[in-house]
Amino acid sequence: MLAACVDRGQTPIIPEAARIGTVQPVLAATLRTPDPETGWFDNGRADALRYLSLDVAVPPSHRRGRISNGYTSPDPSRDFTIAARDDLNGAQSFQSRLQSHIARKPADERDIVLYVHGYNNSFLDGVYRTAQIAHDFEVPGVAVHFSWPSAANPLGYTYDRDSVLFARDGLERMLRNLANQTGGEIVVIGHSLGTMLVMETLRQIDIASPGWADAELGGVVLISPDLDVDLFKTQADRLARMPEPFAIFVSSRDRALQLSARINGASNRLGNLSDAAELSEYPVTLIDVSEFTTLENGGHFTVGTSPVLISLLSQSGQLRNAFQKDRAAQAGLLPGTAITVKNATQLILSPHLVLQE
Repeated sequence: MLAACVDRGQTPIIPEAARIGTVQPVLAATLRTPDPETGWFDNGRADALRYLSLDVAVPPSHRRGRISNGYTSPDPSRDFTIAARDDLNGAQSFQSRLQSHIARKPADERDIVLYVHGYNNSFLDGVYRTAQIAHDFEVPGVAVHFSWPSAANPLGYTYDRDSVLFARDGLERMLRNLANQTGGEIVVIGHSLGTMLVMETLRQIDIASPGWADAELGGVVLISPDLDVDLFKTQADRLARMPEPFAIFVSSRDRALQLSARINGASNRLGNLSDAAELSEYPVTLIDVSEFTTLENGGHFTVGTSPVLISLLSQSGQLRNAFQKDRAAQAGLLPGTAITVKNATQLILSPHLVLQE
C-alpha cells in the first residue's frame, strides 16, 4: 500500500550507489512524454520514441523476487537505485550503445531480453522490474525495457488499454531495430496488459512481413497475460508461424486477473487458464504456477516474485531445455506434471516437488 502513496514517477540519480550495490545495466525506449518538473517521464503519449541507457544498482540486501523502492528518497543499501542515466540521441545512438553492450558479452551470452511492462506501471516501475528480472534470473545477455504510456494509476485501466493500442507502432520500430543487431537471440517478455501489446505488435508485423516473428525472435514469454482467450487466438492465427519457444505463465489464483475477467464479462483471461485443451491448436507451453501463489505476491507476477520458483527457473539450462521444440522431451525437465494436448503442452509446477529434489 505504501507504493500507492508515493510518487513513482521520479527518483534522484545517485552515482555512489554503484559502489554499494550490484550494477545492472538497462537500455530503455519509451513512448511516454517527458515531465519537465522531474526530468523523468509521465503518462502522456509521445509522438516519437526516446531512448536511454541506465545503470540500476541492486542493493546488497536484495532478496530474490523483491523490489525495494525508495523512489524520491532511495537508500542504496536497501533500495533499487538509479546510479547513472544517459539520454541517447535517437535510434542510431541506441543501436550503437546496444551493440557496445553486446560486444562486451561472451559469445554465448549475447541474447537480447526485451521486457514490456503491464498495467499501472510508471517508467521507473518498469525499469526496476527489468533490472530485477535480469539480476535474479541471471539473464545471459542485454536487458532492454520498452515503456509504453501507462497511467500508473489503479483507476487508469481504460487509459492503459488505449495506450497499448497507441504503442503498437513504437514497439514494432523497437523490435525491427533490435533484429538488425548482431548478437544472439531476441526474447520478448510481456507482463499483464503488456502481453496484449506484444501480441498486437507481432500480429501487425507478421501481416506486413509474413514469418517475421518466428524468423527474428528466439522466444516469447507471456507472464500473467491480461488478455482475452479468443483475442489471443485471433492474434496467433495471423502469425505465419508462432515463435518457439512460446511460454505462457498462468495461475488460477491470480487475483488481479480474476478481477479483470469480471470487469470484462468473461470467465477467464489467458493468464488464469487451467486447461491446455483451450489452446490445443497452438504450439505453446502453458506453465501453471498456481501452487507458488501466496497472499504476499497475489499471483499476478508469481514467476518473478517467488524465490523458490526463481531459483528453479534460473538454474543453468533448466528453463531453456524445458521449452525446447521437441515437446516429447519436456516431461521431467521441471518438477511437476506434464500434459500434452495436440500442439500445446501444459506444465503444472509444484513447490512440494521442488523441495524434494
